[in-house]
Amino acid sequence: MKRSRQRFGARERFMLALILPAFAILVAFQIVPIVIGANASFRSWSLFNPEKTFVGLANYRRILSDPIFYGTVLPNTFVFMIGSVTGGLVAGLVLAVMLNRKFPGARLVRTGILLPLMVPPVVAAIMITWMFNDQFGVVNAALGALGVEPIPWLVYRWTSFAIVMMTDVWLWTPWFTVLILAALQSLPTEPHEAARIDGAGAWQIFRNITLPLLRPVLMVCIVVRAIDAFRVFDIVWTITKGGPARSTEVFSIYAYKQAFVYLNFDLGSAASLLGAAIIMVVGGVLYRVLSYVVEVSR
Repeated sequence: MKRSRQRFGARERFMLALILPAFAILVAFQIVPIVIGANASFRSWSLFNPEKTFVGLANYRRILSDPIFYGTVLPNTFVFMIGSVTGGLVAGLVLAVMLNRKFPGARLVRTGILLPLMVPPVVAAIMITWMFNDQFGVVNAALGALGVEPIPWLVYRWTSFAIVMMTDVWLWTPWFTVLILAALQSLPTEPHEAARIDGAGAWQIFRNITLPLLRPVLMVCIVVRAIDAFRVFDIVWTITKGGPARSTEVFSIYAYKQAFVYLNFDLGSAASLLGAAIIMVVGGVLYRVLSYVVEVSR
């Protein structure tokens, strides 16, 4: 009894009182829905079948055998993830290196770079949709002024997909820029000064000194952004809704349609859990590979 009282004194009880509300919210809005979804994935659970019959792994087999899932959804998701992360990382790295120098109006430019972060993704997606409208969009108007015929951008698969990816890169480039710029400003100056004294050029210094020192930060950026890009929903849904003819459908759109458009809650839950398993594996592999690259470069 004395030991238990010592372990749970006034300080410990106060700490538990602070933690419990957050823990209760986590259980209510995260753990409980996951458990309900996992239960639904093992049952025949649709709006038209309220019996919720246990079917085991049948829903997972249906998802994995769906040609749309493995032929369109997964390739689209991984292409989007790789393209978005690569584009944002390269653009953010270039902007961070440029903004790391002193020049007139540097603070104003840095503030302007952050503007896309202040735009809600849905608002940005609506704006991009109007810009690429084939009848009265500003992009086709500019092409028409140059004598080019209007292009139905959102009618074809790859132009639609490229627009979605471009929107995501535009929105997330400032995030990469801020993190990389903060890392650049915290790097030691001695290696760079020694390289300049030895006669190294700007590109040699960046490739052989700056980039290796940035690898830990770049690793974190890539892993976090890849996980977020895998579950993208709002931009794709606002611009294309997975069309035309489901050709730009990504994983989150597929799970959403199964559950809330086709009212197959079982298939939607199974797809969501499959996606969680896939991104856990992908995130773990990415983290291990990038960690190995960082360790080797030291």
